[in-house]
Amino acid sequence: MLSSEHLAPSSSPRQGQPQRLAKVRLMIGQLGLGGAEQQLVLLASGLHSHGIETRVLVMHDGGPREDALRKAGVPVVYLGFRRFKSLLDMPRNIAAFTRLVRMLRRDRPDVLHAFLFHSYVTASPAGRIARVPVIVAGRRSLGYFKEGRPLYRVAERLATRVTDLLIANAKAVADDTRAQERVPDQKITVVYNGLPDAAFAEHAPANIETLLPVLLCVANLKTHKGHGDLLQAVGHLRARGRPCTLLLAGDGYERQALERQAVRLGIDVRFLGACRAVGPLLARADVVVHPSHTEGMSNAVMEAMAAGRPVVATNVGGTPELLRDRGLLVPPREPAALAAAVERLLADPGYGATLGQRARDWSHAHLRMDHMVDQHIRIYSDLLEPRCAG
Repeated sequence: MLSSEHLAPSSSPRQGQPQRLAKVRLMIGQLGLGGAEQQLVLLASGLHSHGIETRVLVMHDGGPREDALRKAGVPVVYLGFRRFKSLLDMPRNIAAFTRLVRMLRRDRPDVLHAFLFHSYVTASPAGRIARVPVIVAGRRSLGYFKEGRPLYRVAERLATRVTDLLIANAKAVADDTRAQERVPDQKITVVYNGLPDAAFAEHAPANIETLLPVLLCVANLKTHKGHGDLLQAVGHLRARGRPCTLLLAGDGYERQALERQAVRLGIDVRFLGACRAVGPLLARADVVVHPSHTEGMSNAVMEAMAAGRPVVATNVGGTPELLRDRGLLVPPREPAALAAAVERLLADPGYGATLGQRARDWSHAHLRMDHMVDQHIRIYSDLLEPRCAG
């Protein structure tokens, strides 16, 4: 039986790992720049490099992550689902579901692993109908998005019943899943997100013209990411005589509102848009700030840790697991507390450097991509072995 947490690095599958695992299919809704998509690309690339035939099944849209998959030699298959907006979409989605079942029957993968809600509630019944030996579903965020949506909860619980294992990317996410879905301990495990070697590389600082301390936030511009709180915090710092330049790497529907807020506060905010390569920005930042109201396991915080930057973040989701004794944690939705923590690091750069080095050392030991991939291979193999024996 699998333990409830797979956090320690596993031995390489080339050193005594069962060799039955041959084909894995990873499924997701689209291939945008989100953290789940990034982790799927890393996992798919890692599985492929281990000689496991891996394909990524995409329900809806392509996106910028597709190039990375193709460069890694991982095929991408589009399933043709429509985002459900009316009953007129039902016939096309039924046809796409039927094609998915036929594809799985033809390909006969050992494992079908689905990422994010719409993917796993679709993959679980399709995989069971197609008699895929092992079906795995990811849990990558807290369940706030299901509030007020009873049909989501019903669909999720039905899918979970026919799923062999849930993999959460943080202890907090696993605990939330147990509470909301009432799954037994043996049906959920934890594997932290992984970072590629490039995340630990040294970078020349980005050329940002300012004489002020530089704060960096890497996150899509969405309400729950807490950018409004961060702008208020920067306003507090300015009022205390410690003005800063704030870099926002990311884009989204909140951008115009945040631009207006920055003007009202009279603060220096640079909207950089979506950024794939944040290494130079991290190298330029004096402090990295992550003010989310809710979070699963933040890739942005992980990347800041790998770069050795001091981090201030809200005490939500899996973030405390990353930053305990390695960064500063503050309550969500409290701009004054956010400002005080940033000011503490700016006033004592030596303390910030110490936290940054601790974070870098810990992330190098626990968050490397090869550890994440090896843990998935071990889990897949452990699930598959009794089915092969049978």
